[in-house]
Amino acid sequence: MTKIRFGTDGWRGRMAEDYTFANVRRCAQGFANWLSDEGHASQTVVVGHDQRFQGEHFAAAVAEVLAGNGLQVLLIDGASPTPVISFAAVNNNAVGAVNITASHNPPEDNGFKVRDASGGAVPPDGLAAIEARIPDSDGVRSTPLDAALAAGTVRRHQPQAAYLAQLSSLIDVTGIRDAGLKIVVDSMWGNGAGWLTEILGGGKTEVIEIHAQRNPTFPEMDRPEPIPPNVDAGLAVARSVEADCICILDGDADRCGFGDENGQFVDQLRVYGLLAYYLLELRGERGPIVKTLSTTSMLDKLCAAYDVPVVETGVGFKFVAPAMLEHDAIIGGEESGGYAFRGHVPERDGILSNLCLLDLMVRTGKKPTELLQLLFEKVGEHYYDRVDIRLTGEDMKAAAQQRLDNVDITGLKLGGIAVTDRITVDGYKFPMEDGGWLLVRFSGTEPLIRIYTETTSKEKVAAILADGQKLAGL
Repeated sequence: MTKIRFGTDGWRGRMAEDYTFANVRRCAQGFANWLSDEGHASQTVVVGHDQRFQGEHFAAAVAEVLAGNGLQVLLIDGASPTPVISFAAVNNNAVGAVNITASHNPPEDNGFKVRDASGGAVPPDGLAAIEARIPDSDGVRSTPLDAALAAGTVRRHQPQAAYLAQLSSLIDVTGIRDAGLKIVVDSMWGNGAGWLTEILGGGKTEVIEIHAQRNPTFPEMDRPEPIPPNVDAGLAVARSVEADCICILDGDADRCGFGDENGQFVDQLRVYGLLAYYLLELRGERGPIVKTLSTTSMLDKLCAAYDVPVVETGVGFKFVAPAMLEHDAIIGGEESGGYAFRGHVPERDGILSNLCLLDLMVRTGKKPTELLQLLFEKVGEHYYDRVDIRLTGEDMKAAAQQRLDNVDITGLKLGGIAVTDRITVDGYKFPMEDGGWLLVRFSGTEPLIRIYTETTSKEKVAAILADGQKLAGL
């Protein structure tokens, strides 16, 4: 049998290769075993899926297994955004959720994402415990879906109304709806299709939605990840219609992308800076901010200015969500464009993130480029980029790890800037004397090595990334 390994949020695999119905059922059985061992036998679990190929059928298979283990299942009727599934778990007092999604991965992939009773990511020790409880196929117990529906152990669930009411309690939706903005929404052929149109439609604001149909091949992009070049077609539309901004949602709508009034992409580190500024300055919120070590140093400067603490974690919401709950953080986020907010669920929410950015525009009366200038007046200009390199095998990964393990930072410079430290909490991070940093780490969801940098000098970005590749022998 295939050895299933849980990464950042659960398990992801290549469809028809290792991501099969048999292996999805094994994952569901492992989750059921873990819930039982945690004292949650016979309680409620939410199950949902995204727009990928066979998603609804994989979700049905999960529901059959959970029902076969005595759990009560709310099977979401139709593709739903990840944050909607997470909120449904909390709103229905469920002990957890399973989401069939590969988020931003290529179209050939699918995934098995798990959430706990908070609606947030299961912490690393919980993920390891679920993985350890995954049996071979002969250890799977299930009840046919028709029989489970007839018995009431599986029920179809519509989560839309409760989630939309939750958003209206967090954001002045009416103010955005009546602001007279022209907004392009790129749903990237994913689960976010229709949601911002539903929320903001019917007023003076015009919403133009693109890539809003189901198409598991994700045309016009390599993958539904809300960064260039995947967003280039949407940015072109925004320029052609002279939109005030473009709001972008990834494949499962838990990540946020954003473009300005010129149809230029605003990178996800700057977006996090804008969201933190919005909460601290305009809404007057106070409390810790949680960030992964791969995201922006602008947060440290903002937090110092507003006298709130920063909590830094490893990469992934399996670290961010528990830290948000522990510290009652006002926001938690990561480099990938995922941000979560206090008063909601500790889960990335691309829909809510975009609404916050729109609310920031409405409250200030400023365009995105003007808002960035406000941010830079507080923290100075920052520049970011990332390079992803596909690993061809374990030998390539091992060789890169060995080189990185043996890096001596004495006299080391990246892009001509002196390195001041080496941090190995999650990957290999090299802070530099200008306040910038380089990070080299292996993806937890794909066979990739990622090299990131943020610096205060635009001219240094490419050189720092090139030096980072050399450090890893790439």
